[in-house]
Amino acid sequence: MAVFLYLPYTRVFEWDNPRPEGDLAVTRHSVTRLFTSLLFAAFLCAPASRAQAGPEDGGHDLQIWTGGGHGLNGSTANSGVWNVGLRYGWILTPPVGPGILRGQFEYAVDVVPVFVVVQKFGTAYGFGLNPFALKWNFTKPRKVVPYFELGGGTLFTNDNVPPGTSRVNFTSSGALGLHFLRSKYNFSAELRFMHISNASLANLNPGINTLQLRLGFGRFTHPN
Repeated sequence: MAVFLYLPYTRVFEWDNPRPEGDLAVTRHSVTRLFTSLLFAAFLCAPASRAQAGPEDGGHDLQIWTGGGHGLNGSTANSGVWNVGLRYGWILTPPVGPGILRGQFEYAVDVVPVFVVVQKFGTAYGFGLNPFALKWNFTKPRKVVPYFELGGGTLFTNDNVPPGTSRVNFTSSGALGLHFLRSKYNFSAELRFMHISNASLANLNPGINTLQLRLGFGRFTHPN
């Protein structure tokens, strides 16, 4: 699996030597390749049979995750991000809704002890807290749980992000992903758009728009 993922990763994380022209197109193409690779690799991990441990009303979502990506546009297009986090979620509803939209609502909180922002004039290190993630877990199919999510939080860094702005920023994001269920644990892969902004705490607020790939490992606990 490591060899399979190596080539697209080498294209996405070339932050130290960005291409002056066509860099955004290359990055988008690389992101697509990497996301496809991650999905295929996760499918390889899924078992052919056995009961699947999906979300249940009153249960919890426990996960460790890591993600990385690249700026998309403007003066921060060559910025890169990498983060690691822990999630605790609450499954708040039984399956509701019609047909293919049927699913379960989840509320989650993320603690992000590692948040690295690679910038043109240096690397900033920090941590984040995301006090809300609003997530919809679709109930079909059962071996794979598609989901979408909206969330937000705060980011504190040892240096200004972007340069010349603020060490305190706010993050807002949206994600589309898949949980690949096993008998007890699950793997996840998602594509996430994240906007980083200081909300005009500083005189300058160019913000950073990023597209990130996130991998997770965890489990859905069930009520007794």
